[in-house]
Amino acid sequence: MKNSRSKYIRYTFFFAMALSLAACKKEYLNPNGAVADDVLLSARGLTGITVGLQKNFSTTRAGLLYAAITVNGITTNELISVNTGNTNEDRLMTGGVQVDGTNSVLLNVWTSSNKIIFDADNVINNAANLADKGLASGLIAHASIFKALALGNLSEFWEKVPAGTGQNVSFITRTEGFNKAIATIDNALGLIAANPISTSFLSNIPTGVDIPNTLNALKARYALFVGNYALALSSANAVDLTKRSALTYDAQNLNPIFEIATSTNNVIQPKNINLGQTGANIPDAGDARIPFYTTINTTVRINGFGAGTFTQFPIYLPGEMTLIKAEAYARQATPNLTSSLTELNKIVTKTAATDPFGVGAALPALTGPYTQQQLLDLIYKHRCIELFMSGLKLEDMRRFNQPLADRKRNFFPYPFAERDNNTNTPPDPAF
Repeated sequence: MKNSRSKYIRYTFFFAMALSLAACKKEYLNPNGAVADDVLLSARGLTGITVGLQKNFSTTRAGLLYAAITVNGITTNELISVNTGNTNEDRLMTGGVQVDGTNSVLLNVWTSSNKIIFDADNVINNAANLADKGLASGLIAHASIFKALALGNLSEFWEKVPAGTGQNVSFITRTEGFNKAIATIDNALGLIAANPISTSFLSNIPTGVDIPNTLNALKARYALFVGNYALALSSANAVDLTKRSALTYDAQNLNPIFEIATSTNNVIQPKNINLGQTGANIPDAGDARIPFYTTINTTVRINGFGAGTFTQFPIYLPGEMTLIKAEAYARQATPNLTSSLTELNKIVTKTAATDPFGVGAALPALTGPYTQQQLLDLIYKHRCIELFMSGLKLEDMRRFNQPLADRKRNFFPYPFAERDNNTNTPPDPAF
């Protein structure tokens, strides 16, 4: 207990230090400039900022994790808003023109992402000057994970994303946004290969995040999203599928899905026992992932990674990496349908006992033979189930050419807070 308490005290101190830079957002100018400069020059201060990055991403209703899952889940029919009094969630459920630049849930995704990118850049740029290169590589790698996640979320929801932080910034395409995330990851992987992360750094950040595996997993994810199938395959193969990488919680930092939705039953819940899937995409009878992700308490309720106050939330699932391999094999210039089916069957037949997070369908193997399109259809179906409430389905729906009618919007309007302060803000999409 003594060790746990001292670790929490360190965590709280570092986060409080990171909050001293909270004015450094979008324009992010800091009135306490001298203090901020000292923080950015010290290993202790930079560690505080990167701990704050993880907290800002993973906790509270305004955090990126909750906001992105909510926007994605409601838009793709994974989730419903259960209380019309939650106006912004309710308008996401209506969709179309009801989702505009005033939507606070969307604004949370936008603001949190840009703040994370700004703070991560401060860590990445200043840690490079530290004498302890093992500490520096840890700082940069940890910050790079959250920068990549922020870039990925912006690029999933908006057609164009800010090229940087500051006043009146220009915009780049979403593909460039994903590639920027990949470049951030490559820089981090190169640094930790040259200078392994020091144990002193790992002892001063929250436990749970497997940094090397997470970097490779996110690289595989975003390479898939930009259609670089060879890179997606090689990056997914670099991930140890026996390992967990997760966001951890304690009494002061609660799992936001449980805190806001599961415990209250007053904001969001699964649309139905089929996870919002219809037609051929409805889960097979006996699919063990359904009782993992949902429970019945009068109505269908959240289970899985939103089940409890301290339930860990995976940054990626090992099953995602296997599904990336299956898709990459199927989409290659010369499709390898045999290898694709082999990888897909690893997901179909996987049991909870053999998965690091307990996610398993436990179904009979698919036998085929299948055409390329049939395999892709099955991969999409199993991504929807395996990766339920992961915040990835909207990108999947576009990539697998799902009907526009099956989602509430295709891309989102830019927040008025951006448009009112940046003349470079692009036009809003029609849908």
